[in-house]
Amino acid sequence: MELLIVSLASLLAGLVDAIVGGGGLILLPALFATFPGAPPATLFGTNKSASIWGTAFATVQYSRKVVLPWRSLLPAAGAGLLGSLVGAWAVTLVDPSLFRKALPFVMALLLAYTLVKKDMGHSHAPRFAGKQEAWIAAGIGLVIGFYDGFFGPGTGSFLVFAYVRLLGYDFLNATASAKLINVATNFSALVLFAIQGHVWWHLALAMAVSNIVGSLIGTRLALKLGSGFVRQVFMLVVLALICKTAYDTWLR
Repeated sequence: MELLIVSLASLLAGLVDAIVGGGGLILLPALFATFPGAPPATLFGTNKSASIWGTAFATVQYSRKVVLPWRSLLPAAGAGLLGSLVGAWAVTLVDPSLFRKALPFVMALLLAYTLVKKDMGHSHAPRFAGKQEAWIAAGIGLVIGFYDGFFGPGTGSFLVFAYVRLLGYDFLNATASAKLINVATNFSALVLFAIQGHVWWHLALAMAVSNIVGSLIGTRLALKLGSGFVRQVFMLVVLALICKTAYDTWLR
């Protein structure tokens, strides 16, 4: 029964994550509810062992339909990998609790900005090109990769917002680009968890397959319905993140 529950949660998480990120909002609570006595690090590691596959498959699916900016995306992914490792190391030195308290307000500002700027992300009009875009994209990857390793919630949404606001992408192209960076940051975290023995491999295969199925469904929805649909899902996910992080920080 436990395997069925977490597999279904992984499928739904893959679907949401493929559209705009935020799959951890679904899968992590399901893991914690199903295995309340398990070490948190093990549940985080098991979550990564499933979500990385859905994210990777989403990247492949998007690359077949959307022209990905590989010359800037690969440096961004490499920077994201490095940033995630540094962020994970920083957690051992600095208590992230202060940032945890500020996160709901940061996400609220992000949502408010998106609501006010109603045309933001509807049209794909990159502001930079060549090396300039590569450097800015690498900066985005490094900063948000560090955040993913240091704290984590909302990484996909932050990546999408950064690509829309800073680089001038529409929501569909921003989501497609964010997937590869997310694969890199997830990979570094998964390696660290695996080395420390914090992955339940007996659950990983079924959860990974479910996550991939959900990812394929989510990718097709995003490609079919376009940037307007992705923008709406983005705002719903950010709102859910605000509620979740506010509850965890201030009410629990």
